[in-house]
Amino acid sequence: MKQFTSMNGLVAPLDRANVDTDMIIPKQFLKSIKRTGFGKNLFDELRYMDEGQPDQDCDNRPLNPDFVLNQARYQGASVLLARQNFGCGSSREHAPWALDDFGFRSVIAPSFADIFFNNCFKNGLLPIVLTESEVDQLFSEVEASEGYALAIDLEQQTVTTPGGDVFTFEVDAFRKHCLLNGLDDIGVTLEDADAIRSYEEERRKAAPWLFA
Repeated sequence: MKQFTSMNGLVAPLDRANVDTDMIIPKQFLKSIKRTGFGKNLFDELRYMDEGQPDQDCDNRPLNPDFVLNQARYQGASVLLARQNFGCGSSREHAPWALDDFGFRSVIAPSFADIFFNNCFKNGLLPIVLTESEVDQLFSEVEASEGYALAIDLEQQTVTTPGGDVFTFEVDAFRKHCLLNGLDDIGVTLEDADAIRSYEEERRKAAPWLFA
């Protein structure tokens, strides 16, 4: 899993509430479990004017010019600004996979659906909860200023605007440790690899018939 320590990223504003996981990555793209290749179909029904299909070449598909991610000023965005209840709906882990594959490292919103929120941390994506008034301010500023970027520091748990405003956010200590060190569930387990091997060796001596 990729580490997340700090970043300075261009912000793309998705000004709608209750964005569900089927909107983030539609159901027809869930056949693969590779964790990669989903970025081209992120927000597929919003980005394109036609209906997307798995393994389809997206280079020549008609784009929706009104969708934020298709606008030139937001190309290369790595921070997604959203409204309340982001990631609601089904529990598909493909949603954070698609966001990550597209290039987003963090999503900022007033609230998230619980399962999506948890899945983000397990896949190296930092979901940040700010107050509605703080999110309102960010929407106003990003839409008024092309090239608007935020500085995010996980260690300090801060979001800093170009104008110098600093917003703090809460994050569970264990999740913070995992993101700072790039540890998914397997990585956390392997931190105790020596103890696991020692236990297995002792167990083999004490009950050799189990290993025959």
